Amino acid sequence: MDSVMLDEVDRGLVHALRIDGRVPFVRIAEVLGVSENTVARRYRKLRSTGTLRVAGTVNGASLGYTPWTIRLRCTPDAAAGIADALAARPDVSYVYLLSGGTEISCNTQTGTPGERDALLLERLPRTRRVLGVSAHMLLGSPKLPKDWTGLDVLTPAQVTALHPPPVQPAAPEPAGAVRPSNRPVPDAADRVALDAADRAMLDVLALDGRASYAELAAATGWSEATARRRASQLRDAGVLSYQLDLAYERVGFRAEARLWMSVRPSRLKDVAEALAAHPESSFVAMTTGPTNLVAAVLCRDAADLARYLTERVASLEDVHEVESAPVIRTLKRAGAPLPL
Repeated sequence: MDSVMLDEVDRGLVHALRIDGRVPFVRIAEVLGVSENTVARRYRKLRSTGTLRVAGTVNGASLGYTPWTIRLRCTPDAAAGIADALAARPDVSYVYLLSGGTEISCNTQTGTPGERDALLLERLPRTRRVLGVSAHMLLGSPKLPKDWTGLDVLTPAQVTALHPPPVQPAAPEPAGAVRPSNRPVPDAADRVALDAADRAMLDVLALDGRASYAELAAATGWSEATARRRASQLRDAGVLSYQLDLAYERVGFRAEARLWMSVRPSRLKDVAEALAAHPESSFVAMTTGPTNLVAAVLCRDAADLARYLTERVASLEDVHEVESAPVIRTLKRAGAPLPL
């Protein structure tokens, strides 16, 4: 895929959308000191070339869902087809072909033990060409893709101007109220309930996080005012967020890899936070399974990746083993809605 040269306005736009993927173009224009038309034109160009998009993503934990990352080892002749089939599933996100075309990495969320069992025992491909499947529950993520800072250029004052206003929960909190995303996961009785119209709206936002309220109204049967209000409610509740989905290879980061690490349990949180502090990491999570820490890293090229692994990662204490796999093809990133 060809690289895209980003100037300061482009990078400012990318940084602004990382902060808030739904921020109005007029506010970005004010912060960058350019016209609103310039911002809109730059966004349309970057989106039309496949460089970026904004995806509406759902925090399944706030709804009682459990996140998983899954690894499949396949025969070389079957991996691409299986990866394509997984990417086509609405309940699967972050689908990557790894390791010379013999391994697939993907993420999903399950809501009940029955869905979990169906995922692990029925829905994942079961053919002679699938040589192995392992599913790892995500136990905590000190760094998510939205936290990656590799192209950030804005000043602290500009960043502050672009942040969405903080949510101010009512006090005292009534029974059944929805808690903001920075508070502990609520009990089942306190969680948001999604109906068919909510899911229709989330499906649209998964494809285009900047879809207009007229588009959301058409998909749900609501009025535009109702669509606006419900989207805001779900965002304030920590259920819905807007994530910048960036084609890293197009903007100069051509060496992407997945790392699976075995860490001494008593030091797992400390190592996870240390790894999250690395500018090369774009995702870090503690997991179940034979390895207990997974990470995604972005480097400029293979030599940069080699330096990162042999110097930065190798210097982390209490890491017993590291398994790395380069990403050779990205089939899907953010935006998969929750399973029905």
